[in-house]
Amino acid sequence: MTNHLVVTAMGADRPGIVSKLARLASDCDCDIVDSRMAIFGNEFTLIMMVSGSWSAITKIETSLPSLSLELELLTVMKRTSTHTPQNYISRIEVTFSGQDQRGTMKRITQFLADRALDLAAVRSHAEEDAQGQQHQSIFLAINIPEKVELDKLEKSIYQLAEELSLECSIKHML
Repeated sequence: MTNHLVVTAMGADRPGIVSKLARLASDCDCDIVDSRMAIFGNEFTLIMMVSGSWSAITKIETSLPSLSLELELLTVMKRTSTHTPQNYISRIEVTFSGQDQRGTMKRITQFLADRALDLAAVRSHAEEDAQGQQHQSIFLAINIPEKVELDKLEKSIYQLAEELSLECSIKHML
């Protein structure tokens, strides 16, 4: 039976961190089945899911703390199982962009939660333009269940964008 472990690591960005974490997984006889890495400010962040036998997962759980100390990383581990996706009729990708405003992400995520929509991915970024104005870009991948009327949802997303004074585009994926 294959076991799974999610590992989250964060620390000062410097060369070689990903290599050492990948080597640890390999040395513990684990496979990296999914991973994401990003840099936030000067901080390196990584989330990865590894799989392996019970003893391989236990080995990485016992070995990671010492590597974390060596690399000066904050790490968290949690055992998990493979994701069983629900049956969605489609997926849409929504992009909001415009002037950065406090509370925008709160409003958008509350909108999705109120409609019990499955948020598959989120990316947001804010940066200052040449005139000193903050601009934001928010990307969402949303899984659409059968009970949702896609046309009504799209209209309500565009209405939300208008209320937030943001540009909006919607792309159908399935």
